Amino acid sequence: MKNLIITLFACIVLQTLYAQNPLVTHLYTADPTARVFDNKLYVYPSCDAIPPKGVKAPRFCMPGYHSFSLENGNTWKDHGSVLDQNEVPWGKKNSYSMWAPDCIKKGDKYYYYYPAQPKDESAFRRIGVGVSKSPTGPFKWKKSYIKGLDGIDPGLLLDDDGTAYIFYAGGKTLKVAKLKDNMKEIDGNGMKIEGLPAGYVEGPFPLKHKGKYYLTFAHVFPQEGYTIAYATSNNPMGPYQYQGKIMDNIGNGTNHHSIVKYNNKWILFYHWWEISGYNKLRSMRADYMEFNKDGTIKKVKPTLRGIGTPKVNDTIQVDRYSEISSAKTEFVGGNEPKGWMVCDTRMMGYVKFNRVDFGNGEATKIKARVACGQRNGSFEVRLGHFKGKLIATFPAEFTGGWNQWETIETELTEKVKGVQNIVVVFKSDWGADKVVNLNWLLLQ
Repeated sequence: MKNLIITLFACIVLQTLYAQNPLVTHLYTADPTARVFDNKLYVYPSCDAIPPKGVKAPRFCMPGYHSFSLENGNTWKDHGSVLDQNEVPWGKKNSYSMWAPDCIKKGDKYYYYYPAQPKDESAFRRIGVGVSKSPTGPFKWKKSYIKGLDGIDPGLLLDDDGTAYIFYAGGKTLKVAKLKDNMKEIDGNGMKIEGLPAGYVEGPFPLKHKGKYYLTFAHVFPQEGYTIAYATSNNPMGPYQYQGKIMDNIGNGTNHHSIVKYNNKWILFYHWWEISGYNKLRSMRADYMEFNKDGTIKKVKPTLRGIGTPKVNDTIQVDRYSEISSAKTEFVGGNEPKGWMVCDTRMMGYVKFNRVDFGNGEATKIKARVACGQRNGSFEVRLGHFKGKLIATFPAEFTGGWNQWETIETELTEKVKGVQNIVVVFKSDWGADKVVNLNWLLLQ
């Protein structure tokens, strides 16, 4: 039996439930720093915003920070505001200059580092820190900035011996300083990192892999723009040897990244601006990354599919496809949350979405968010490929128009277990140029 359900609540809530690219669309997020704490994945981005009316914003309008965690296998939970620009004890008010942050755990405490414009105008940016017993706060903010640090984009490294280092950027240089045990002061002075290529650099993110130190960073080529590059060293403070690019420039915008190992896979987090169409309003993304046997990093190509393995009760954003034929994607219409849809679906067209975790077979039904301007067609969900085992069939029935959205559901025809690739196949009369517009699927 097929039931028709109109679910306004789902329409509102599901705007945050992405783990394909971009990760979230309910606000603009950039400069994502990913961390794994107690086997859970967190991301600490900056936030872009449209300048309020009457406010003369700088090049980027960035009023504060949010934090996110990956829930289930595919859902990003927004934990809300971490720090607003006007909550910085030493910061200039309404500066809209809260650029890339970082968060690191030492012992049983979490230390959140961030740049802001100081009200004493002693530097372009200063770097502050807050402390919490939780990765999502609340943080107790140090009343003054860290003396001796003037720059942006703090990136932290906690070495195997417990020594912490803070990397930061300023103009055409990257710098590093050793932190004292209290994580709130530097031990000595910051020093310029030697061995990096010429040109503008920012966004340093350090990591250690198989005994070698990797310093990854944004590097601007005059003819290409922002790329993500890396250098290696036998010492966290350098000198470093440039190794090449991790990611090419995307769409003539900025890029800023982090790298983390989660569930035994390396992930590159970065940003792009495809949701807004404006390179000052960015959205964080993620793709898998690999090391070669010799320790070099394989170049990462941005994908729509991104990371994550949707589980039962996770949204499957099928428009972030792994493969598509006789269909296309474009921005969703009507009153749907920002994102994309599969559209212009033709007879025997299909969209494939890899890595869906059906668990132990507990799912009994599947929902679909659809819009349809005709009453003649259907779409199927199959396993593996477009002629694979049929597990569900939906009618493509009139919903009021191609931008009038409804949520429909149907029973799964059999119990499915484990991680599977799914394929949605569209059926209609031959020659029809549209079957249905499809936004997402949901196993329950």
